[in-house]
This record gives sequence, C-alpha cells and structure tokens, in this order.
Amino acid sequence: MLIRAIDLDDLDRIVELEHILFTSAWNKSDFIYELLENQFSFNYVLEENDQIIGYVGVWLMYEQSQITTIGVDPAYWRRGLGRMLMQEMIELAMKQGCEKMSLEVRISNQPAISLYQSLGFETVAIRKDYYQDNHEDAYLMVKGLEG
Repeated sequence: MLIRAIDLDDLDRIVELEHILFTSAWNKSDFIYELLENQFSFNYVLEENDQIIGYVGVWLMYEQSQITTIGVDPAYWRRGLGRMLMQEMIELAMKQGCEKMSLEVRISNQPAISLYQSLGFETVAIRKDYYQDNHEDAYLMVKGLEG
C-alpha cells in the first residue's frame, strides 16, 4: 500500500468515493480549491495495486491541524486503513509543529467516533445543525499532539 499526495487526475475517483460514503459529499470543485488555492491544505490518497481505495485531507495551520475529510472504499473496511490514514496525518501534523488536531464527525457515526477515540481524540463540543443534508449535529473532537 502506498500513501501519496493527491493530484488532479485522482479527483474523479475521490469524488466517486465521496458520493458513495457521504450524503453531504464534497464535489470536484471543493477538492480543486483545496489542492490549488488553500495553502494550509494537504491531501493524500491510499493506493493498493494502483487503485485509489482511500483518501484524507488535513489543514496544517501553525499550531493547529484539522482533518477535513477522510474516506475508505467500503470494500476495504475493517482492515485498519482509516486508522493508517489518521496515524499518517497525526505524524505529519506533529512534524509540522502542530500542538492539536481537531475534526468534526456526525453524532450518528459510531464507527468513526470509536476510531477517533481509540486514537486519543476527545469530544469537546457539539456543533448544532452542522450537516446541511439532514441538519444532524456533529461532535467536535480534539487530540493533543505530543512531540
């Protein structure tokens, strides 16, 4: 398996996965903005046999970092790939001197919440009406990063 930076040629597959995984999915223009316009945004794909099976985005902003998106092809669930992507982003953030990492997650997404808790994230707040598709709340989860 290989984790590498996303390039524009990857976006059709990533958007396809986004729409499989999320009811409030990012579109291609969202990813293009992150890749070409947002200086704080770093985005990666996970490949197996030259096929994209996962992706992750993170903002690295001085002492703060935030997971912006993460997804794994459902055919590859329960193999620790989400954990692998998260651990890579935690290491990257630490190398960049970040002191905290945050993310938002649907309050109904128990598998993701369990993963994040196992990596040391704690729920610190509820973002009311966070998701546009169904107005579901999100947990704001934060992890301190140790050097």
